[in-house]
Amino acid sequence: MGNARFSEDFKRDAVHQITTRGYPVAEVSKRLGVSTHSLYSWVKKYSNSSEAADKDEHSAEIRRLKRELARVTEERDILKKATVYFARDAK
Repeated sequence: MGNARFSEDFKRDAVHQITTRGYPVAEVSKRLGVSTHSLYSWVKKYSNSSEAADKDEHSAEIRRLKRELARVTEERDILKKATVYFARDAK
């Protein structure tokens, strides 16, 4: 076999299949036609950078969800107070 050159995107996608989607290395190796040794070295090389990017994305998503939760909670509390106010007037 010759030295096959794979693009960085191809390598990252292969690592993504293993780390994120949970496919076994042997299965990805067979399906993509890449040696398991190459896949393990790509996982070692690319999983750290992808984990950091995933962590940043997760942190940003958590901050966004916390802001949204605070807004929705405030809206709910306002509506509860309005319901009590209007229920008192209806009697």
